[in-house]
Amino acid sequence: MAIISIPSSTTMFPMPQQVLRQNREVVMAEEIGRARMLTLNRPNHLNYISGKVASTLGHNFEKYENDDNADFVIIKGTGRTFSAGGDLHMFYEERNTRDSCLEGVYRMYWLCYHIHTYKKPHIALVHGMSVGGGASLMAPMKFSVVTEKAFSSTPETNIGFHPDCGFSYMLPRLPGRLGEYLGLTGEKLRGKEVVAAGLATHFVPSQKLFQLEKRLLSIKSGDEDTIRSVITEFSTNIHIDERSILNKLSIINECFSKDSVEEIIESFEAESSRKGNDWIMPVLKSLKKASPTALKITLRSIREGRTQTISECLRKEFRISMNIQRTIISGDFYEGIRAQIIDKDKSPKWNPSTLDKVHDDQLDLIFKPFEDHDLELQIPIKEEEEEESRWRGKYENSSYSSPNQVNIQKAFR
Repeated sequence: MAIISIPSSTTMFPMPQQVLRQNREVVMAEEIGRARMLTLNRPNHLNYISGKVASTLGHNFEKYENDDNADFVIIKGTGRTFSAGGDLHMFYEERNTRDSCLEGVYRMYWLCYHIHTYKKPHIALVHGMSVGGGASLMAPMKFSVVTEKAFSSTPETNIGFHPDCGFSYMLPRLPGRLGEYLGLTGEKLRGKEVVAAGLATHFVPSQKLFQLEKRLLSIKSGDEDTIRSVITEFSTNIHIDERSILNKLSIINECFSKDSVEEIIESFEAESSRKGNDWIMPVLKSLKKASPTALKITLRSIREGRTQTISECLRKEFRISMNIQRTIISGDFYEGIRAQIIDKDKSPKWNPSTLDKVHDDQLDLIFKPFEDHDLELQIPIKEEEEEESRWRGKYENSSYSSPNQVNIQKAFR
């Protein structure tokens, strides 16, 4: 599943007391009139997405899509954040056990397929952090609402990983080369920027968010125009600050259109010396501190994603994620978690340590399809396959599930 690094400081705000629920369920599912509400319920853990969370969300999305009494779905988070993405501690603790997190990863990718191809309107109400896998529960929604306290990013290269859960499909479809910029640098977009970039549909001030939720729950049908009208009533127009990175697209397009990570950094560095470009230096510093292997994987994945379907991107990303976790060419993923989350020394020892030591033949090993086709992510690839196999690609029906353990051994060779 999508992995994130925890920011050293986060901007959060208290939600109304009635929003906070004391409940042991990691996801609360409620049926309210014609609406179905899914609430991420791990507020003390930044609403991390565990395998259980992904499984529960997927089960409910499937149930609601087939429920004639359910017209639309709302997803939100309890506490002061939406979701900080995948649970990094879980991955680190299980690092010495081969494929220990495979089931959770598989379920998360299948959940992403559910969301991207969903047959009914779905709405994300987002406050606070929406990062990595958390952002994958926001950006593909038919309607995604953010407040001034919301921020989003894909900072996976900082821990030796790659933007996944559909982001190799979504990032290259942002304006110009903004996708390459966000994917490689991990820079944040805040509030109105998230909408302006195309990762959310509406901006609603935080003091109106709870009232918007109540109004949505009172809607008697799943008519998209009706839902849009209600959200628009609470929304405000988007005006981007002149200092926003979205006003630097000419530079970003010039630099991040280069063919390689090395050329991108060289071009970006040249721009930093020009008057008025002091904003580049901290971004450049962060870019140079990221995992060289992760940077090259990320650029290649995003570039391939420009011409791939969402299904092709998800299958590719699943393959990349499993090979990274299996340390096929590098252990940077676990070293990145150690440096950022466990020891918090912020000084990862990447291996390979520089971009010039990461070669194309190594990257080929990460992207190469599995020899056994049954070990790929089993989601429909063609539109005509979707209806007949929409729910058959779940983990229980994959070659990874317990009755088919013999197939897993093939992946170990």
